[in-house]
Amino acid sequence: MALVLGLLIPLLGTMLGAAFVFLMKDEMSPRVQKSLLGFASGVMVAASVWSLLIPAMEMEAGEGPWAVVPAAVGFLLGIGFLLLIDEVTPHLHLDAERPEGPRSHLSRTAMLALAVTIHNLPEGMAVGVVFAGAEEGAAHLTLASALAVSIGIAIQNVPEGAIIAMPMRAAGNSKWRSFAIGSLSGAVEPLGGLAVVLLASMMTPALPYLLAFAAGAMIYVVVEELIPEASEGEHSNLSTIGFAVGFVLMMVLDVVMG
Repeated sequence: MALVLGLLIPLLGTMLGAAFVFLMKDEMSPRVQKSLLGFASGVMVAASVWSLLIPAMEMEAGEGPWAVVPAAVGFLLGIGFLLLIDEVTPHLHLDAERPEGPRSHLSRTAMLALAVTIHNLPEGMAVGVVFAGAEEGAAHLTLASALAVSIGIAIQNVPEGAIIAMPMRAAGNSKWRSFAIGSLSGAVEPLGGLAVVLLASMMTPALPYLLAFAAGAMIYVVVEELIPEASEGEHSNLSTIGFAVGFVLMMVLDVVMG
């Protein structure tokens, strides 16, 4: 039951954010959007460090200096995996004119959905792997700490859901359609989390690598997408403040609940 709840909490956060289309104006203020992008970046970086990389190294503490190897290898594999997905998948980022990846005849909506899928997949993997570690009784990973990751991801999914749904509404879609697209953007997270849980249960010795893999995938999204978008144009200082708030919030959640 705890696993099911943990995998669904981030999706609920996305749905809550997408519901902002019923409460707010058609367009989101650039200042608010930059603040929210920075906040999401801070949460993801803190979760990558405290909830994924540090536990990955602590699980190998008996190996002495070699304890860092699974974390380093897994982290680089996570970066490489997202880089590969980014290169072979046609997708379109918000506010971008030209799609990335190979040429395709997909609609702009379909390519935007693929971009969101690439973005959200690492978050689902992160939630799934910490719950897998807790279920397997891994040292330094408890259900409370796993729940902290799930809640942290859900909190940063609230602004993400709004950032996706609001432009859909501004582009002329109905409020319900915009809400549905924004909500479905988070559907990949529980699916990705479940896949990692099943994989980890079959490959328990690989758990430190999987933890670091999820961290690398999340950091890729932050560096490749969130921070550049948050730093463009004016008011970039707001994204820095948002990053600090998100980082501290996730750090406190992990330490207090872990």
